[in-house]
Amino acid sequence: MELSVANLAVARGGVTVLEGVSFALPPGRALVLRGANGIGKTTLLRTVAGLQPAVAGKISVGGEAIAYAAHADGLKATLTVTENLAFWGAVYGTAAVEDALTRMNLSDLRDRQAANLSAGQKRRLGLARLLVTGRPIWVLDEPTVSLDAASVALFADVVRGHLAAGGAALIATHIDLGLAEAEELELGPFRARPASENGGAFDAAFGGDFA
Repeated sequence: MELSVANLAVARGGVTVLEGVSFALPPGRALVLRGANGIGKTTLLRTVAGLQPAVAGKISVGGEAIAYAAHADGLKATLTVTENLAFWGAVYGTAAVEDALTRMNLSDLRDRQAANLSAGQKRRLGLARLLVTGRPIWVLDEPTVSLDAASVALFADVVRGHLAAGGAALIATHIDLGLAEAEELELGPFRARPASENGGAFDAAFGGDFA
């Protein structure tokens, strides 16, 4: 299943931050978003994932094809590692809990409550949720935050396995995951022009010129 984005414009806090973004992400491939902090990587990912509306443009993807992982791990603190994955497996209608435990090196922690995990362990559990979604397109916002070098390598292997199975991944990261299947998209050229360069739209919105 291919994700296609055409002439997309996205906004943060009511201000357009990126415009004219276009790309195609076919099965088996990854696309890594590059750009300075604050340029709009998270805003773009949230828009593609359907969590906020686009200002303009078109996103083409099959229904319920995207699994989104952001900075929050989405864990229930009082549930164990296994119970957290079982919960999400039930939500998505899959039974891939044991596979997720193994592939994210969580088997030894299976009976520990999420509240008692380290930051890195919580991150691995949050990312393990991707494996129980059964969805082909992963949209990932800085997925390696809180991970040590060994866990980054582990997650990179998980992404490679996902791509090899015909999945796709759209990733914002400053870390080189070593994915031979990945291309990069620099977002600098898509930075939206300031309102002052767009016919005074900002001033007009507030009733005219300022003294």
